[in-house]
Amino acid sequence: MGHYLITGGMGFIGSHLAEALVHRGDTVTVVDNLSTGRFENVAPLVGHPLFRFAIEDIRNETVMDRLVSECDVVVHLAAAVGVQLIVDKPTHTIETNVLGTHAVLRMANRYRKRMLIASTSEVYGKGTRIPFKEDDDVLLGPTIRSRWAYAASKMIDEFWALAYWREQGLPVTIFRLFNTVGPRQTGRYGMVIPRFVQQALRGEPITVYGNGTQSRTFCDVADVVRAVIGLSERDDAVGEVFNIGSTREITIAELAQLVKDVLHSASDIVYVPYEEVYGPGFEDMQRRVPDISKIADFLGWSPQISLEETILRVANPVQVVFHPV
Repeated sequence: MGHYLITGGMGFIGSHLAEALVHRGDTVTVVDNLSTGRFENVAPLVGHPLFRFAIEDIRNETVMDRLVSECDVVVHLAAAVGVQLIVDKPTHTIETNVLGTHAVLRMANRYRKRMLIASTSEVYGKGTRIPFKEDDDVLLGPTIRSRWAYAASKMIDEFWALAYWREQGLPVTIFRLFNTVGPRQTGRYGMVIPRFVQQALRGEPITVYGNGTQSRTFCDVADVVRAVIGLSERDDAVGEVFNIGSTREITIAELAQLVKDVLHSASDIVYVPYEEVYGPGFEDMQRRVPDISKIADFLGWSPQISLEETILRVANPVQVVFHPV
């Protein structure tokens, strides 16, 4: 089995990926500066002979040189995440996404390591051609709207990664994540399902931002992890870009009602104007739905976990316990 290095490995997605890899017998090292990740996410893995961790910034070249040199595959998940964080801290967003990714690319290129980079559906911007295909044209909003700094920074990450592949031969694959959800995700930075679930469980008003007609798709993290591992094992995925997400489209108003119904909650659903949450001038995309035919053809992958089941998994997370072997 291989040795995977996961940047941002104490985050929501990274910790699930680490668990899945260790469970199947891979060696896993995670590195995370805990800016948004939590050590508790990987605590059950600590002490397992196949698991290691480092609490450090990915821009620390001394540490990253050693970690990258020792691994077989780098999965780069470290990034600024969540609409709230992106709006509140645009400088942090740009520095983390652009400078952090470049630092990891340089290290991976130094040792010619297989690398997978997480990108985002945000790079499709204001696209109106639904569903979004990997080679669609892109329309972004103006630079005076800090929201678009995230999309632009992740686009630079993609350009940089593909440039390293074309010019330096670095074996890199990009995967664009649409809304991913599951246990351990928090609503702290604007993630909608954890926020709705917590409000519903507490009997508090379920707060829908805007008019609720904006629609999204939501993919369970377990399905996402399956796709990422599958791509990591395919040499012919090098130099390619793949969408990973669900194709079940639902409006945010419908989602609030679904959470209420699945959890048998008595919470009211209330609507809050965007400007009260994110400040004046905030722009949102009306629809965001992926075309997943490329990864379906490539891996035979499709989401298997229903949205209803995911909501229950978020509401009732099961702690996985790993014992030393």
